[in-house]
Amino acid sequence: MPRSVNSVASRARRKRVMELAKGYFGRRKNVWTVAKNAVEKGLVYAYRDRKAKKRDFRTLWIARINAGARLHGMSYSEFMGKMKKAGIDLNRKVLADLAMNHPLAFEAVAKKLN
Repeated sequence: MPRSVNSVASRARRKRVMELAKGYFGRRKNVWTVAKNAVEKGLVYAYRDRKAKKRDFRTLWIARINAGARLHGMSYSEFMGKMKKAGIDLNRKVLADLAMNHPLAFEAVAKKLN
């Protein structure tokens, strides 16, 4: 008796990976073994960098808040400490936007802290 192989499922699995490899360069886009490795590595990078992206943005926001705070004679840590003590609950994303795009609004927040 011949062995039973579920070629429909195998082809579907390969097709799914090859779809993800679309746009890759060279053999990565059309050779199964190379494409499978490239796609797996790409998915690992995607997962890792979704986490790293959050860290990167927080770093950027802190740098912008620090620059805005220093214009008003405070360091970042002083500024955030006074914000907490004053009970002003603005997150770093909003504060960074104020510091960059709305300096008058950021100045008003900084004056409330003094």
